[in-house]
Amino acid sequence: MARTDLSSLDPMRFLSIMPERAAVVAAAAPKSYSAHRVNALAEALHPASQHLKVSHVTVHSQDAKTYTLVADSEMGTSSLAYFDAGQYLSFSFEKDGKYTTRPYSIVSSPADALRGFYRITVKRVTGGEISGHILDTWEEGTKAVASAPLGNFTYEPLRDCKSILAICGGSGITPILSLAKAVSEGTEDCSLTILYGAKYESELLHKEELDELTASSDRIKAVYVLSGEVKNGYESGFISRDIIEKHKPEELFSVFICGPEAMYSYLEEELTPLGLERKYIRREVQGEMLCPEKHSDHPGNAPEKVTVTIKQGNASFTVEGSGNETVLRILERSIACPPSHCRSGECGFCRSRLVSGEIFIPKASDRRRLADEPHGYIHPCCSYPLSDLEIEISSEI
Repeated sequence: MARTDLSSLDPMRFLSIMPERAAVVAAAAPKSYSAHRVNALAEALHPASQHLKVSHVTVHSQDAKTYTLVADSEMGTSSLAYFDAGQYLSFSFEKDGKYTTRPYSIVSSPADALRGFYRITVKRVTGGEISGHILDTWEEGTKAVASAPLGNFTYEPLRDCKSILAICGGSGITPILSLAKAVSEGTEDCSLTILYGAKYESELLHKEELDELTASSDRIKAVYVLSGEVKNGYESGFISRDIIEKHKPEELFSVFICGPEAMYSYLEEELTPLGLERKYIRREVQGEMLCPEKHSDHPGNAPEKVTVTIKQGNASFTVEGSGNETVLRILERSIACPPSHCRSGECGFCRSRLVSGEIFIPKASDRRRLADEPHGYIHPCCSYPLSDLEIEISSEI
């Protein structure tokens, strides 16, 4: 028997028979069965989607609010999926028949999901269409659709040290605060030192909650760092090597980083002298990386205008964009778009095949499987066009 060359197999050809398969399934007689308890548990932990509604809004400022979300039983969601501290929810938004998603870290504790609610904090992003939409329109009673909890920015005893040094800035406090609550409630067995940076004291989100946690637990410590003002009881400047050395745990520790994009590149140099193994440095990836030309590995001269041809089964669509936005954002202007959640290259839901054209993928965001690159598969959410493109996506229209 002749051996099949696996590299010659084209998984996209499977799409051509999908309509026929769907018709056969639809025509089949319904058959009832008793769901196994394992299946029921899997559905409870990993639902395809969750219908939620806003039960309360906490206003920090006009540019930052925290939303309490509960299950929307009218839409079929009776309970909330459990999560690990540090995970996020991916929210879906529809406009004119086109869809987009945005991930928001869960700021409440895992135990709160069992109590019937999640909390997320949304901070306005300059030019951010979705953050502005949420802040300006969401109120008590607003309905929303979210994914199951996702993400790997979680404490794992088999991988992480017993002591955690968390470095965060701005809204990056949200997954760290969830972890702090889990430590306080005994859900996670580790100690946590938090270095939280902001420009002004007024911009420190959830400070009162964090202060209450540090006062009630000797396993949680918080240090605030202000870059725009000098105040007693606060460190001044940026979260530098000196501040890290001053407050780091005495024993071996893992570093969890969450904050604005500029913080990651800055901390890369500040953490190097500590001599930590790479496995002990974890960083959350929140949404798309902006301004691709700022990355040192960008070839430069991002095109002002590109055309992307989308192939989906037997259908074809064309949409225009620029080299300063991700391929995913361009695809979202078409009715043909792959599913997406993390928008940062981690989850792989938007995985698609680049048929032709050139793209730029920042090295820090390229989380494809090793077998994907030789066959042209990319994650559109962290890919930027350098020329006209042809993309093949596998999701159904």
